[in-house]
Amino acid sequence: MAAGLLGVLLAAIVAGLNSRVPGLVLADVQGALGFARDDASWLTTAYAAGELAAMPFAMWFALTFSMRRFHLAMLGTALVLSALLPFVHDLNLLLALRTLQGLCSGTMIPMLMGAALAFLPPPVRLHGLALYALTSTFTPNVALWLAAVWVDGLQDWRWAYWHVIPLGLAAMALVAWGLPKSPPALPRLRQGDWLGMALGIPGLALLVVGIDQGVRLDWFHSPLIVASLLLGGVLTALFLLCEWRHPAPFIKLQMLGRRNLGLGFSVFVLLLMISATAVNLPLLALAQLQGFRLAQSADIGLMVGLPQLVLGVGAALLLYQRWVDARHVLAAGLVCIALACWLGSAITGEWMVAQFVQAEVLHAIGQPLAIVSLLFLATSVVQPSEGAYVAGIVNTLRTFGSVLAGAVVGELMVVRGHFHGEMMLDQAGHLTARLSDAQMQLNTLAGSVARQASVLAAADTYLVFGLLALLLVPVVLMLQRIPAPSTAMAPVVTQPAAPARATS
Repeated sequence: MAAGLLGVLLAAIVAGLNSRVPGLVLADVQGALGFARDDASWLTTAYAAGELAAMPFAMWFALTFSMRRFHLAMLGTALVLSALLPFVHDLNLLLALRTLQGLCSGTMIPMLMGAALAFLPPPVRLHGLALYALTSTFTPNVALWLAAVWVDGLQDWRWAYWHVIPLGLAAMALVAWGLPKSPPALPRLRQGDWLGMALGIPGLALLVVGIDQGVRLDWFHSPLIVASLLLGGVLTALFLLCEWRHPAPFIKLQMLGRRNLGLGFSVFVLLLMISATAVNLPLLALAQLQGFRLAQSADIGLMVGLPQLVLGVGAALLLYQRWVDARHVLAAGLVCIALACWLGSAITGEWMVAQFVQAEVLHAIGQPLAIVSLLFLATSVVQPSEGAYVAGIVNTLRTFGSVLAGAVVGELMVVRGHFHGEMMLDQAGHLTARLSDAQMQLNTLAGSVARQASVLAAADTYLVFGLLALLLVPVVLMLQRIPAPSTAMAPVVTQPAAPARATS
C-alpha cells in the first residue's frame, strides 16, 4: 500500500511539472518552433483549461473504473503525450494535444488526496495531507530550477516535456504494484450527471481562457475575453445547478455548508493567490529589472521548494500535538507570509537574488504551516464516504486559484506600473533637469521611468498580498476547532469507499 501511495504522489508531481516547466520555458519553445509570442501563450492556457476541466470528475471516474486502472490509464496517456509533443510543429495540433495532456494530468492530483483520505488511518493521515500539500509548495517552486537545467544546462527545450517520463514510469510501476486491485463499478455509469458534465467541462475551460488571457488581451476590451467569461460563467453556473439537484453528483456542493469546508476552501483559494508572491513575483521582477534568465533566478525556487520536504512533515507532527490548535498554526503561517510580503515591498532596482533570501525563508516556513493546517481543519469534518467529493472540490478550487493568482499578479503589475509611470512622467521636467546632457535622451528617460515603475508596481503588489494575508487571520480563527487526531493505530482501509448517493 505504501508503494502505491508513493506512486500516486510521484504521479501528482509529474502532473505539476507537466504544467509548470513548459510554461517557464515558453520563450524557448516559441523560438524553436517559430511561433509568435501571442500564439505560443495559448499553450499554457490550453493545458490549464484541460487540467481544471478534469478536476471535478476525476475521483468519480476513479471509483467507477477502479483507482488503479484509471490512474494507470491517465498517467500512461500523459507520458505518451510528453514523448510526442516536441515533435509536433503545427500550433493547432499542439494546442489540442496540450489540452488533452492537461485533462489527463488534471486527474492525478485529486487522486492523491482521494487516496490519502481513503487509505490512511487518522494516526498518519496528516502526513498524507502534508504530501498532498507538496503539490502546491514543492513542485511549482522546484520546477523553476528544473526548467533552468533543461534549457540553460542541456540547451535543449525538448527536455521540458521529456524530463517527466522516467519519474512517470516509476510512478506507474509503483501504482501497478502497490494499489489494491478492485473490480470496476460500471453500473455507476447509469447514475452520472452527464448533463452537468457536458456543461461543466466547456464552462470551466472557458473560464480559464478568459482569466489566463485576460491581462494580455486587456480584459473587457477584447470580445474574445468577454465571450469566454460570459459563456464560461453561464455554463459553469448551470453545471453547479445540475450538481446541486442531481441525486448522484460528481461533487457534492451541499458539503460547503459546513463552516470548515465552505469558509476553509474560500481561504484556500486566497492563500494560493498569496503564495504566488513567493516565487512568481520575484521571478517576474528580476526578469524585468535585471533581465535575468531562469538559471540566474532558479535559486529562489529552491529556497522555498526544497525545505518543504522537511517542513511539511514538521507541520504535520506539530498538528498531532494535543496542546496545539490548528487554527493558531494556520494564523502563524499567514503572519509569516505577510512578513515575507512586507520584506519584499522594500524592493529596489538594485535587488538581486540575495536580497530576496529573508522573504523566501519566511515563505518557506509559512506556506506548510498554513496549507497543511487548513487541509486538516477542512478534511476533519468529512466522513470517509465523502472523501471523493472533497478531493474534487478542493482540487478544482486549487487549480482555479492558481490561474486566478497569475492573472491578479499580472494585472496588478500592469495597472500599478502604468500608474507610477504616468506619475513619474508628470514629473519628467524635474527629472530631466537633474540629468547631464548625455543622459537627456528620450529613450534613456523612458527606460528609467519604466524600470522604476516596475519596482514600485512590485512593491505595491507585495503590500496588497501582505495585507490580504493579515486580513485572513481573524477569518481563520472563526473556523471550527478540531482536536488533534489520536495517534493510536486503527486498521488500514484497503480500498476507497464509493461516495454515498446524494439527496436532491
